[in-house]
Amino acid sequence: MISGNSWLIKYKLYHIPFWLVYHFIWTTIYVGDFYGAFSYLSSTESIKTYSYVVFQIIGVYFNLYYLIPRLLYRRAYGTYIIALIALIILCTMLITSGYYVAAYFSEKTFFEIFKRQPNEFVNIFLTNALPSTLASMTLAMSIKLGKNWLRAEKRQLTLEKEKLETELKYLKSQINPHFLFNTINSIFALIHKNPDLASESLANFSGMLRYQLYECDEEETELSKELTFLENFIDLEKLRLDEKQTELVFEIENKVKNGQRIAPFILIPFVENAFKYVSKGKSQSNFIRMKLLTDNGGLYMSLENSKAPDSVINKPKSECSGIGLKNVQRRLDLIYHDKYDLEISSSSTVFDVKLRIAW
Repeated sequence: MISGNSWLIKYKLYHIPFWLVYHFIWTTIYVGDFYGAFSYLSSTESIKTYSYVVFQIIGVYFNLYYLIPRLLYRRAYGTYIIALIALIILCTMLITSGYYVAAYFSEKTFFEIFKRQPNEFVNIFLTNALPSTLASMTLAMSIKLGKNWLRAEKRQLTLEKEKLETELKYLKSQINPHFLFNTINSIFALIHKNPDLASESLANFSGMLRYQLYECDEEETELSKELTFLENFIDLEKLRLDEKQTELVFEIENKVKNGQRIAPFILIPFVENAFKYVSKGKSQSNFIRMKLLTDNGGLYMSLENSKAPDSVINKPKSECSGIGLKNVQRRLDLIYHDKYDLEISSSSTVFDVKLRIAW
């Protein structure tokens, strides 16, 4: 048993009010009076108007639900164009015939009703019926194809978001092996040299793992926790680099006072990228410089690192933290839309990132 709503949707009956209003507007323009349009539609002369309604609706829906799915979507462009032209001509001829049917049932002559002679079939076809049919066809196709485009875009965005969510879940569940082993080895080396620093580093490492695995399961997390995670990450990565050989400058200033939230792991890939590809040559200046400022208006981060001229960072498919810079930009697109600005530039010796996010 088909419910009322299902019946309306299945047979597109909910479109009827649209077409009635559409043609009533044109009838009002033709008659020149809103109330006079009602009187006109109840007369025999209005058979001509009803022929517009009936045959344009038939033409429109035959095109939308038969020709487009069977020909246009299957890339039979030539056949579709020929079929569409034939359909328009046929509907227009039937609409033009409506003028003669209206005159036949009316007590007035053809000329008295339409101010045309009965032998002006072609003229009525070209100047009245054809433009109206083309307008209704164009309007219907624009609405239909526009809806299909919006539906496809929405579906693509949904798939993209689901893919990124899957990647993020994978990222949170999989610790970067290089970072894991390097951190453990660095802490192990500190145990005898600097036990206090080793203990502090181990506590930071434990806090990072806890945050990564358990505390950021939602789409957004507390900004303060994300920045703490970032600071711990930087402190642990510093253990691997010789600060005498590499200049390391990290300024993180959080002026937010309203408990702002941010997408988790949106900043880490850029920082990890800098540590991963920073140059280590003795014949050049090696550095990582970052300035990160947050306030109630948004976040600003400037990050640059030196790199070797032949660094893999120049390659378009560079990976960082398992999701890649391009994937990070896709996440920014989906989460922050037009509320962010990302500038990435690369010279032969410097890689530079500037990120702005508005709350």
